[in-house]
Amino acid sequence: MSHTPQTHRLLRPETLTAAGLLVLSAAFLVPTAALRPMSALLPATMLLALIVLAVILLIMDQRSAAQGTPATPVLAAPRGVATAFGLIIAYFIGVDLVGFYPATAVSVPLVAYVFGYRHLPGLVAATVIVLALIWGIFSVAMSQEFPAGLIWQMEAGDVR
Repeated sequence: MSHTPQTHRLLRPETLTAAGLLVLSAAFLVPTAALRPMSALLPATMLLALIVLAVILLIMDQRSAAQGTPATPVLAAPRGVATAFGLIIAYFIGVDLVGFYPATAVSVPLVAYVFGYRHLPGLVAATVIVLALIWGIFSVAMSQEFPAGLIWQMEAGDVR
């Protein structure tokens, strides 16, 4: 019979992940106070939602620890997580080069594909819905502009 040593309740992977998310989200939330209210709305909302979800994860994991449930590893698929982080970095570079909308149109289905969603009509529908919602909420309703990308600015002669 194999026996895995029990780690301290606060050193469980999900608890550490939740604590890290709480600290990082709170740290990133501080600079949003210096932004214009309209500019701060989205990042502040997302960070607050992440804080709430991290608190829920922390509570759930600590309840599991109190019941004696063994800790589960955070990274069940480290290769997929590494690929997703690579896609995030590529997305940032893509937004800078080709602009927000083309980079998002490529990134949304790629990330879904990396995490196992392979249904092509669903990928197309999700991409169209995400882009339409972003455009409708931010471009139309809030009159916000997203980065156009260096490539398009160079063609238009707008590079400063």
